[in-house]
Amino acid sequence: PRSPIPRISPPAVLHVEMDAFYVTVHLLDQGEEAGVPLVVGGHRDARGVVPPASYEARRHGVRSAMPTAQALRLCPSLKIVPPDWPRIRHCSQQVMAVLGEYGPLEKMSVDEAYVDVGQWDGAEGVARAVFERVPAETGLPCSVGLATSKLVAKVASDFNKPRGFTVVSPGAEAAFLAPLPARAIWGIGPRTAERLAALDIHTCGELAAADLDRLRGAFGREAEKMIRRAQGIDERPVEPDHGPPKSISQEWTFSRDVADAHVLRERLREMAAEVAADLQKRNLLAHTVRVKFRAPDFTTFTRQRSLEIGTDDAAILYRIAAAIWAEHWPAGKPMRLLGVAAVGLVAGEGRQLGLGL
Repeated sequence: PRSPIPRISPPAVLHVEMDAFYVTVHLLDQGEEAGVPLVVGGHRDARGVVPPASYEARRHGVRSAMPTAQALRLCPSLKIVPPDWPRIRHCSQQVMAVLGEYGPLEKMSVDEAYVDVGQWDGAEGVARAVFERVPAETGLPCSVGLATSKLVAKVASDFNKPRGFTVVSPGAEAAFLAPLPARAIWGIGPRTAERLAALDIHTCGELAAADLDRLRGAFGREAEKMIRRAQGIDERPVEPDHGPPKSISQEWTFSRDVADAHVLRERLREMAAEVAADLQKRNLLAHTVRVKFRAPDFTTFTRQRSLEIGTDDAAILYRIAAAIWAEHWPAGKPMRLLGVAAVGLVAGEGRQLGLGL
């Protein structure tokens, strides 16, 4: 008789993200402020953007990277507290030490990581153990997503925040993603979502079922990858000891070529704020600001400027990017694409938080 073919259990990937991490670290030592709308970092009397906010503040409409003046209009009682970086780093190390006991760990930032928990059999019990153990041992709540890939696991962990626990079983990936906005999946930011909406594609399900040729007309070679991701297909492995990124960037491709200086400066400001928020989340400082230019004929070039002191400040990033743009782009010339990148990244040990609040 033939030997039975052994059943191969699907892979299991855990994504863990701490809930309002900077805020909950602050509340470990300032428990009397629980329930108060607050943000961690910056100053009330200066210009800038909002750093990480508590869920109470978010219920008032306050969001990260929002102008501080707008946040204060939405929530006049908003409290702004300084970050305790040694405490934040220590708490992050505690969390990662717990996660590292369950499998190879890919740390994405101080408050987010993937864990390769092996094959699917028994993985849900591991996920439940992590979900319960992290807050029990650190006092910090987390949300957990379990799936067969990094992409779906990350969407799952964000599905029911805060304190979310979501398991997407093998074979259920596409159905889980289908009703969610296309922006929920990796690689689709606000600009790409706008371009998809112009094609009447709004959800992951609509993207998964999109006509490939039509999508290629708008996105070229990326079209097939986008459809696969919308179906929940992601073959990226968990990569332990994932080093810091070499750069953090944002780009905007205009649906029509733009020559209006005000519009271009506002795009630079928005992208600088998004880059700054990412730097702050990862506790990184940039020593170089780079601007990417693309003309209507697809001619593309970059220009950059180095800083003596590293920064994660949105206002500083914008000021330098705007200066580079003004110096290297002829007034009135249309642009097809504009991008801002933070380069020369280093860990933000012992620096002031450059949130410019």
